[in-house]
Amino acid sequence: MLPRTRLKRVALFLLSLFFIAAGVNHFLNPRTYTAIMPPYLPAHMELVYVSGIFEVLGGLGVLPVITRRLAGWGLIALLFAVYPANIHMAMNPDLFVGRGMPLWAIYLRLPLQFVFVSWVYWATRPDPKNP
Repeated sequence: MLPRTRLKRVALFLLSLFFIAAGVNHFLNPRTYTAIMPPYLPAHMELVYVSGIFEVLGGLGVLPVITRRLAGWGLIALLFAVYPANIHMAMNPDLFVGRGMPLWAIYLRLPLQFVFVSWVYWATRPDPKNP
């Protein structure tokens, strides 16, 4: 079943596309993701692939109503799981500005992650029974 409002339908569709595209990009450009991972995490390439798989699964899972809620919680968990990479970048900006990433983008990633969490939460919540 599609969400009742057009805004929520569009948000859900864009959410799906965003996570599918991001997940596929983990396989097309894995070095981009391994480069931002904190050094204390093991198996960088494997973690990039695992997170890519879960992004694609989550992006697909938000579309059917039967899996939407679980996929939404899974994507929220994934967003929190990858947050240490954003913290690593913010604490070591010199490692990334030299590679062409603007300093403002490094710091914008921190609050933007919570915008994504809110987007996932709102878009995957069931519609109220009585509008």
